[in-house]
Amino acid sequence: MDEQTIEAYSTGASRFAAEWRDQPPPADMYALLLRYFAPGGKTADIGCGSGRDVAWLNEHGFPAVGYDAAEGLLEQAATAFPSLVFKRDALPALDSIGAQTYDNVLCETVLMHLPAEEVPRACARLFDILRPGGTLYLSWRVTESVSTRDGAGRLYAEFDAARVREGLGDMTLLLDTETVNLSSGKRVHRLIARRR
Repeated sequence: MDEQTIEAYSTGASRFAAEWRDQPPPADMYALLLRYFAPGGKTADIGCGSGRDVAWLNEHGFPAVGYDAAEGLLEQAATAFPSLVFKRDALPALDSIGAQTYDNVLCETVLMHLPAEEVPRACARLFDILRPGGTLYLSWRVTESVSTRDGAGRLYAEFDAARVREGLGDMTLLLDTETVNLSSGKRVHRLIARRR
């Protein structure tokens, strides 16, 4: 994970958490999770931010743990949702998570914060933590032409979707599309895949 991005999220955690709270709920993403995730399946939210989606997952029958690289965001999540579980870990390594641990893995708009050369390794690790038959929901913000940083210093890496698929191994693609995220209004690429 890009260290400058982690630092930006940690130091600006309260501002980012408030921004995400004020956005409309990502109803389009939630509909896809309800359609594709295994009900009752052990679930990980990789890059959980302020915990909003971990709370939704737990409320909708997907017992979930949230993971994030930014201590400040984890503090925001733990404060907002004290009964839920949040842990510190980061792509591409996810050192604290064993192989084949989860039935469902959500990784919403995180990949673009990795240097482009780390994307295949990160995707391979997301694949690794899934159990056979498990489902991965993966999305990233589409960056046009060149990698850039925003005003807060967050990295938005440019990479092709083929680089993502390269890391996914023997998975069955269920969805592979670009769309506008209804919550953020940003263009995202969404990929849903099932481990064989």
